[in-house]
Amino acid sequence: MKTLIGLSLLAFLAASPALAAGDAKHGKVVFAQCAACHSFDAAKNDPGPNLKGIVGRKSAQVEDYIYSGAMKRSEIVWDEQTLNAYLSNPRVVVPRSKMPFAGMPDPHDRDDLIAFLKTQ
Repeated sequence: MKTLIGLSLLAFLAASPALAAGDAKHGKVVFAQCAACHSFDAAKNDPGPNLKGIVGRKSAQVEDYIYSGAMKRSEIVWDEQTLNAYLSNPRVVVPRSKMPFAGMPDPHDRDDLIAFLKTQ
């Protein structure tokens, strides 16, 4: 399974456009789409895990959050490229994860959101 997830991520990253520097101010606005499930409060993990310090962190590392088996096995490190791929289409990057988000099609919104996440 780990190999399937890794291959999915590699294929997706290869097909993804290069990342541009994002606008963190606009990324904060874009984050409103995520705020229903995620926060930056390290003590809050409901319904999704908190995203405090997400950039540079390995997947499925937030304590007190119950991750899907697929996310636990993914061993993704959340950097700009992996976040971009995942935000574009979570179900392709980590099949059978429990995140219900269909994806963020606009690459500029993804760049801006990632720039904002880097500030948290």
